[in-house]
Amino acid sequence: MKMKGLANRGSQLAYGSFGIKALDGAWITARQIESARIAITRYMKREGQVWIKIFPDKPITKKPAEVRMGKGKGSPEYWVAVVKPGAVMFEIEGVDTVTAKEALRLGAQKLPIKTKFMVRRSYTGA
Repeated sequence: MKMKGLANRGSQLAYGSFGIKALDGAWITARQIESARIAITRYMKREGQVWIKIFPDKPITKKPAEVRMGKGKGSPEYWVAVVKPGAVMFEIEGVDTVTAKEALRLGAQKLPIKTKFMVRRSYTGA
């Protein structure tokens, strides 16, 4: 599956001082987003704040196994967020750079795409 184009909206940090940006395009499932969120908040020990910038609003349908052709579209199986290259997926604030980098690395491991750690330009360090 090929995602066309780069993200033009949501490609800059909007809320936090640190974030992870997608380097590939993909469908990210709601389960993957939740898994990454849990990994990030656990490492931060509930300090600071986390923003999830992507939302799974695309239903993926599937027909049951061994069902004949026809008879309409299958029922929604799961939901995905369409992520284009350059989109910021998670942002965090209120922790130091070392903690932020490791927390976002752990979160990025839960995602099926390559990511890049970002720091706000105006960030000076706490």
